Amino acid sequence: MMPMMIRTQISLTEEQHERLRALAAERGESMSALIREAIDAVGAVDRRREAHRRLLAWARDSGFRSGDTDVSENHDTYLYGAERR
Repeated sequence: MMPMMIRTQISLTEEQHERLRALAAERGESMSALIREAIDAVGAVDRRREAHRRLLAWARDSGFRSGDTDVSENHDTYLYGAERR
């Protein structure tokens, strides 16, 4: 079921309007659909940022200690499994 839509008005610069119009034409979607997609994307980023903030606070406050002494130098290895340098 499609959610109820509320009509609203926004102001864009000429450049923003042209980019939005071109992208909508390229994708075959309406400008409104792209604006809704952008709003949802911003919300998703905010939710990830908040989850990350809570995770870091938990790690800090829990007294978690890995015992590793090279984490600051090799954080990519610990976070992503990248090879150590």
